[in-house]
Amino acid sequence: MAARAHTRTHPPASGTRLPWWAVALPALAFAVLLLMIAGPGEARAATGDPSVTHLVERIQQTLSH
Repeated sequence: MAARAHTRTHPPASGTRLPWWAVALPALAFAVLLLMIAGPGEARAATGDPSVTHLVERIQQTLSH
């Protein structure tokens, strides 16, 4: 006995919405890669704030392990 193929009864919605993580994850990945490329030396030269430099270094240490 052949199984019937399920067909859609409703057309797909024209305005599909992405979930929040579909936008947030690529943006976060881009930011992390940008920080890794910049390196802690450039971040220290660009900002005079030592807490920002410390944060960038901690993020890179965490990602390298």
